[in-house]
Amino acid sequence: MSETARIVVGVDGSEGSKAALQWAARQAKLTGASLDAVAAWDFPATYGWVPVPPEDLDFAGFAEKSLTDTVGEVFGKDVPASLSHRVIQGHPAEVLVEASKGAELLVVGSRGYGGFTDALLGSVSTYVVHHAHGPVTIVRPV
Repeated sequence: MSETARIVVGVDGSEGSKAALQWAARQAKLTGASLDAVAAWDFPATYGWVPVPPEDLDFAGFAEKSLTDTVGEVFGKDVPASLSHRVIQGHPAEVLVEASKGAELLVVGSRGYGGFTDALLGSVSTYVVHHAHGPVTIVRPV
């Protein structure tokens, strides 16, 4: 792969995203690609049945802390030099599809709900498989 090759990995703090981050880091090292860890956040329309005023909560800050904590948990002091990370506002599936533009690979974890729960919640992994701008790898937690 060329020096500009990039692997995007979705990170949300779940066990699946930690496994995806580990897998993507190994792949990036093998191929010489850079690693772009992406976390997404969005304002919820409601919390329960009561609207939540967005100015009262720092969702971007929560997402940044989750991303930083996950990177620290996965790599400790051995963070790959090629790793960059960013937090983007938007629905996670849409953010990851957009981030996949120009990437060699998009890697996401699977929470593995399956069946009815996936149908209700919507599956980020299913969405990105159908809409990403390149190959997608889905990593299940061990």
